[in-house]
Amino acid sequence: MTTDKPNHNNKSHAALQNVRAMMALVYKLQGRRPHLPNIGVMHGPSGYGKSQAAIYAQNKTNAIRVEVGDSWTRKTLMKAILTELGVVPRGTVADMVERAVELLGAEIDRPLMIDEADKLVDKGMIELVREIAECSQAPVILIGEEALPSKLVKVERVHNRVLDWAPAEPCDRDDTRKLAKLYVPHLTFSDGLLDQVCDRSEGRARRIVTNLDHIAEWARNHGAKAVDETYDGRFYTGDAPKVRNPSRMIRRVA
Repeated sequence: MTTDKPNHNNKSHAALQNVRAMMALVYKLQGRRPHLPNIGVMHGPSGYGKSQAAIYAQNKTNAIRVEVGDSWTRKTLMKAILTELGVVPRGTVADMVERAVELLGAEIDRPLMIDEADKLVDKGMIELVREIAECSQAPVILIGEEALPSKLVKVERVHNRVLDWAPAEPCDRDDTRKLAKLYVPHLTFSDGLLDQVCDRSEGRARRIVTNLDHIAEWARNHGAKAVDETYDGRFYTGDAPKVRNPSRMIRRVA
């Protein structure tokens, strides 16, 4: 479950392309005609900023957002949703589903966002979400890894109720520049270095932020306020460190 609470003055997020895609998906679901389905899906590789986009949309739309844990059961899921809805969970799973439907249905434009939704499919719990979506008619956004659409295909009753899919895209130079302005606003970056950061990070927002931090550390050590392609510090690429030669790990005593 997320601990992030709605904050319409939140300045901790950059308006990346995936944030715009998430907002477009939410608005499409909210503005759909009554006969259209009310489930949307954002999917993409880890680190593309899907969860951050969801938090941004949560803040902007007063959405309910939960993040599914590995250990969650149907009861855990319903308790999390009801807690986010501001009520104390009580009763059986059926009782809690009925209460969630009642509360979501009372605020028909208030989205329900479920992050790590892959786990609900894997655990055979996604039908519970379909029931809530169908009975409440509230916008429901499922967020998950790249394989989420292919997993949902196997659950026809849910797959048929998806109004639209929003594939998360890798960050580009503009996204990288926005992240730099957000996290290291005191530094000036050349376009060439922004491209390097983006490429070496494989467009993953999480890695881009890490590499920007490395560059900021390098700039502090070199007294630099502007950095360009001559940057010779490290990049985090996600590659695991190579196995070291044990013979070289022996400490030699003089």
